[in-house]
Amino acid sequence: MAGFQFIDHTADIGIAAWGKDLKEAFAEAAYGMFSVIADLEGVTEGESRQVEVQAPDQEALLVEWLNELLYLFDVEHILFKRFHIQELEEGRLTARVYGEVVDPRRHNLKTGVKAATYHLVKVEREGHRYRVQVILDI
Repeated sequence: MAGFQFIDHTADIGIAAWGKDLKEAFAEAAYGMFSVIADLEGVTEGESRQVEVQAPDQEALLVEWLNELLYLFDVEHILFKRFHIQELEEGRLTARVYGEVVDPRRHNLKTGVKAATYHLVKVEREGHRYRVQVILDI
């Protein structure tokens, strides 16, 4: 079963996410990050974007993935809530992400996230599932 939880961290917020494979774990980390930013309950999937990131290892790929989504949020003001990772190989991730432009009348924005950081970042296999962890600078 996939999911995410928040991790206590002084001044920042951490997310641990898991799934049956790395694609699912990375998608849950993204959902967790956007759950910090806003209440995703009322967000529709009227907009989509193709996202591709590259990095030298899986930990860096997780950070780059989340930071690319934050960049799109900052520039295009899109709240994403569904993350379909099409390809996740060593050093490369391709995904289609879905959400909608922020509407202040309908969306409850909660916490500003500046960046995903390399502090305490982890990508690991735990038995029959994968777990990722990242600290967000808020």
